[in-house]
Amino acid sequence: MTMDIPVLQSYLADQWFGREPLDVLLDASSGVAAASTHAEKPDFAAGLHHARRQGVHGLLALDFQERAQRLKQLSKHLSEHKEELYAWSTHTGATRADGWIDIEGGIATLSAYASLGSNELPSGNVLHEGPVVSLGRKGHFVGSHILVPREGVAVHIDAFNFPIWGLLEKFAPSFLAGMPCIAKPATSTSYLTWALVRRMLQWGGLPVGSLQLVIGSTGDLLDRLDGQDIVTFTGSAATAAKLRANPNLLSRGVPFNAEADSLNSAILAPDVKPEDAEFELFAEEIVREMRVKAGQKCTAIRRIMVPRRQLEALSQRLREKLSKIVVGDPRSSDVQMGPLASKAQQADVLAQLQRLRKDCATVYDGGEHPFAPGAHAQTGAFVGPTLLLCERPSEVAEIHDVEVFGPVSTLLPYDDMDEALELAARGQGSLVATIATRDAATASHAVRRAAVHHGRVLILDAQAAQESTGHGAPLPMLKHGGPGRAGGGEELGGLRAVTHYLQRTAVQGSPSMVAAVVGEYIRGAARIESDVHPFRRHFEELQIGESLLTHRRTVTEADIVAFGGISGDYFYMHFDEIAARQSPFGQRIAHGYFVLSAAAGLFVSPAPGPVLANYGLDTLRFIKPVRIGDTIRARLTCKRKTDRRKTDAQGRGQGVVTWDVEVRNQDEDLVASYDILTLVAKRNAD
Repeated sequence: MTMDIPVLQSYLADQWFGREPLDVLLDASSGVAAASTHAEKPDFAAGLHHARRQGVHGLLALDFQERAQRLKQLSKHLSEHKEELYAWSTHTGATRADGWIDIEGGIATLSAYASLGSNELPSGNVLHEGPVVSLGRKGHFVGSHILVPREGVAVHIDAFNFPIWGLLEKFAPSFLAGMPCIAKPATSTSYLTWALVRRMLQWGGLPVGSLQLVIGSTGDLLDRLDGQDIVTFTGSAATAAKLRANPNLLSRGVPFNAEADSLNSAILAPDVKPEDAEFELFAEEIVREMRVKAGQKCTAIRRIMVPRRQLEALSQRLREKLSKIVVGDPRSSDVQMGPLASKAQQADVLAQLQRLRKDCATVYDGGEHPFAPGAHAQTGAFVGPTLLLCERPSEVAEIHDVEVFGPVSTLLPYDDMDEALELAARGQGSLVATIATRDAATASHAVRRAAVHHGRVLILDAQAAQESTGHGAPLPMLKHGGPGRAGGGEELGGLRAVTHYLQRTAVQGSPSMVAAVVGEYIRGAARIESDVHPFRRHFEELQIGESLLTHRRTVTEADIVAFGGISGDYFYMHFDEIAARQSPFGQRIAHGYFVLSAAAGLFVSPAPGPVLANYGLDTLRFIKPVRIGDTIRARLTCKRKTDRRKTDAQGRGQGVVTWDVEVRNQDEDLVASYDILTLVAKRNAD
């Protein structure tokens, strides 16, 4: 080979390898060679061994909080070097706006999972998933669930359309969960993933073996996995089905998570008229989904359900908007839509489009759409935006089976909302649907029906549109996946995505033993009674189970009257003797929030000390009423410590301490139960 292009290398067992070129990868716009894959065969046995030993060891030497901090630092590092990724991104046919979704969307996903880990995960590598359940009558035998990192490898197989976001949205939760990964990008755009992984490894903050890269075929990789490993896949439904059926994955019970391309829908509800804002928003949403990434999105709108009486108005609005899209080389600043990712993808789109044309009319012909000056129409992988119309959508099966993975959508007229929802369901499971409506009752009915067949539903109205991220934008905190044809998996979804890479196990034993396992105090477990008030101890000095039993306080009528005056709460149960006597309680009772306040007065240490602030209260329950004349006291126990690795403006370290609070009356009956969260200073700076 004489072309001066890079040979993309794989990274396995802590080594880059691959010098001999194999397949040439072309620039999507010009058809000029951009890079090539390598001919050398990967040693998957060595890569898996490396991940299961060094990778697992290195990741589990860190805890959830430390891995969250690494993600935050990696996000910052990639942000500082994103322009080199944008330069590679243009080869895929992506405009700057397309690249922003892929590159900065991927980096933002890292940051989102860093924040999630910092805010919601404990120190250590055991996540307690309560509640604790008493399994015996006397409280000596309890059970609960824990989630722990698997000691295997996550194999991430990505699609060609988002070479950066696709890797990072899988890497972030698996890394946070403590699971090393082997990333396998789609070959046609793998040069962009290769550039990303090189930059990630050059950063130097990833534990050895936590990230490996395969350029080219997966070979026998899946045949070498075992029950501790996981496979995640993004791509076509057909490929997902083929991979899922791998005999080794089936026999060893290897979890397989798929996010597959689907026939997503957008429904214009009958209540929306052409003069309404929602009508224009609906049209803009459709055109955007056709234009962005040239329609090469697993979430793109493929079928458009429109009331038959609004068909002509919407068709005209869409024709006007589609005709204004500037198609050409994405390196030109005025271009809004680039080519498809490859000539092979172009051929596939045109072939599938031809299948749909047999039963559909053409509303806007992409074959006649003009290209911007400088576009390489012959050598580039261009396809113009195309809008079809299927007049009899309930009678034509192919419109619900054939997906054209490009800038192609089809109008499907309907007569009532239930028919529209039935047409959407004909997609056999989709990632997302949009319902544009002005009517809350319509939204309630439609979403309940649509939710059965979709992983996400966007309700589009004028209010939401002010901030909406749109139909096709998965977000880290919400589920990304869908039933049926869409794969049945979940790639995102906040903490749900992290727990996918953790093993859930039930634990049974005495409260003390289970508390030791879960890393937090459980009622009934041994406590540490101390002469020093727990609020006088710094974060490092506090021990889980350290406890304080307070002095007593008798509740008086004066307390209730004073609290009512301060709070403005004159609810009859506190002040109306006759009404209270006729209630189930038989007499006046104290305010629940008075009980909380009184308990705080019992256990708080008022002098300045390590406890800096009380910033939260969880799991509050008022168990029994507190009557006038009852005597209460509180028990405060250090339940959980989370070192978030943060410092204040003076450089002093801080941690979060969760305290278990029990408030009991003179008969030792539990009257209130809750957790309070405090920010506690460390003695030494981090």
